[in-house]
Amino acid sequence: MVRIAFAIGEYPPEERKLREDVAKSYASADVEVGIVSVGASPYNGLGPAEIQLVAPYYHAAYLEAERQGYDAVVPLGMLDLGVDGGRSLVDIPVIAPCEATFHIAAQLGDRFGIVCYHPSVIPRQRTQTKMYGMENWIAGRRASGYHLRDMADNKDKMTDAFVQAAKQLIDEDGADVIIAHGITQCPVHIKPDWLMEKLGVPVVEGIGAPIRMAGLLAGLGLKHSRKRWPKSKARPKL
Repeated sequence: MVRIAFAIGEYPPEERKLREDVAKSYASADVEVGIVSVGASPYNGLGPAEIQLVAPYYHAAYLEAERQGYDAVVPLGMLDLGVDGGRSLVDIPVIAPCEATFHIAAQLGDRFGIVCYHPSVIPRQRTQTKMYGMENWIAGRRASGYHLRDMADNKDKMTDAFVQAAKQLIDEDGADVIIAHGITQCPVHIKPDWLMEKLGVPVVEGIGAPIRMAGLLAGLGLKHSRKRWPKSKARPKL
């Protein structure tokens, strides 16, 4: 049995349970999924400054996952928070959700359509894509038009907007795979299997993809290269 930790920040209780339940739904006979808490909240949205400020909190969660004996750890969210530094802190794989969706999508097609939460986050997503060297794979980007906090109260409208944006990416931009850049859209509120039936193309999301990739790497005994991520002796001080 491979044990995967899913690191979740602070959310209102009902919102947190939704995310925990979705993460645990990707467990299998060979993969156990557990929860590790992060002492920071992405619920109100994270700008560039906040993204850097929360990294130590995620580092602490990665260290806690390792201490608890997990074989790999995945942070919640497509911002890949604290991943780069975390890979130098722990000896278990730290799987970045956005990066994982790119590499899984690359096995399924070669023109990715990305659906973000709100148009305001598209520039940040573009920067993130360039950092991973995946911009040449992008057919286009659209947004469902909702901020994270507003999605639960506008689930039906958000779902319709997501589907419309995805269809535009497929029909107008030639996308052959859709990436849900924002886990609250999919798979928390919109189920990927329903979307795939609706759209007729693969849909890759940021909870199942990184959890299953974490299980794969841990099951193969693979870890991050110490040539790329030298082991750090630093520990976060919160």
